[in-house]
Amino acid sequence: MDKGIEILRNLIQSRRSIFPKSYINNIIEESVIEQVIEAAIYAPTHKKTEPWRFVAFTGDGKSKLGRHAANIYKTLTPEDLFLEKKYNSFIEKADQAGCVIAIIVSLHPDKLPEWEEIASVGCAVQNMALTAESFNLGGYWSSPALIINNIGDYLSLAPNEKCLGFYYLGYHNEALRKAVRTPLERKLTWIKD
Repeated sequence: MDKGIEILRNLIQSRRSIFPKSYINNIIEESVIEQVIEAAIYAPTHKKTEPWRFVAFTGDGKSKLGRHAANIYKTLTPEDLFLEKKYNSFIEKADQAGCVIAIIVSLHPDKLPEWEEIASVGCAVQNMALTAESFNLGGYWSSPALIINNIGDYLSLAPNEKCLGFYYLGYHNEALRKAVRTPLERKLTWIKD
């Protein structure tokens, strides 16, 4: 097997969501974060719109983001539904991460349907996930609707932009978990004639 294909296949098959509670070190070099995000910009992009934008939060920036998200939750959640544990989780996850990356889609309704731009950003995030895996970084894409739908001002979103979530990154010691997937023959249909 070609060495490049083998490396790529191993990255794809070993990539897992690793959650912030498993992170052991909240320092990730900026150059590593830049490489993870740079991989994203090579995703497919119809009509070359490059519909992705990212905001990387580290240090005090990620702590402030966590507190801001917690305050959105507290402000917009009816008192009878408010959970202190959930409020605290926004703060804790940001503090446990080495970096939190806001995932933003820039929509171009005059050129493309929204779903194509979102699909392109999803491909960009997969590139990030595989690159993070190559650095032994754990990653996790979180998209709490209440937060991502109400954080536009904090992220300085343009009118044609939406936040699609946050990608948490951190070093970890978790053991490799084998993926549980339906066999290919149950997902693939061949039509040859």
